[in-house]
Amino acid sequence: MTTVTDSRTAVYTGSFDPITLGHLDVITRASKIFDRIIVGVGINPDKQPLFSLEERVSLVEDSVAHIHNVEVALFSGLSVEFVRQQGARVLLRGVRSLMDIETEFTMTLANRKLNPEIETVFLMSAAEFSHISSSLLKQITPLADDASLLQFVPKPVVMALRSKWSGPTAK
Repeated sequence: MTTVTDSRTAVYTGSFDPITLGHLDVITRASKIFDRIIVGVGINPDKQPLFSLEERVSLVEDSVAHIHNVEVALFSGLSVEFVRQQGARVLLRGVRSLMDIETEFTMTLANRKLNPEIETVFLMSAAEFSHISSSLLKQITPLADDASLLQFVPKPVVMALRSKWSGPTAK
């Protein structure tokens, strides 16, 4: 196991299918705490993705382009291993609800067993974004206009969602 030494780099992993304003809020706030943020876009075997890995990486890159200390990378496998590969010591997690906290608590204990040198840091989602999820987006996209979608996702994602749901309801 490689020794990790950089506590000023945080790695934020997820499927980001798609990236939401909640994710972007966590990334933006973390970018003010840490010198460097690496957003790891990966596969969640429990989810059926709407966007391909490459599309998700591109959407995240477009959405964080204005934040100078954020990088985006594709990863597969365990988050804690990806953090180690990046030479970081901090795994960043965003939480929206008590249910998220319970899930993240269990995962944090497992990650600590896998690599005790890596610490998990939680940032609570801002209240106005705590209800946003990819499943909600999949439900409302066919019915919502672009202005409505911009309340949930960054602008690049609106166009990408529209391309998935092209038809008479797309606005």
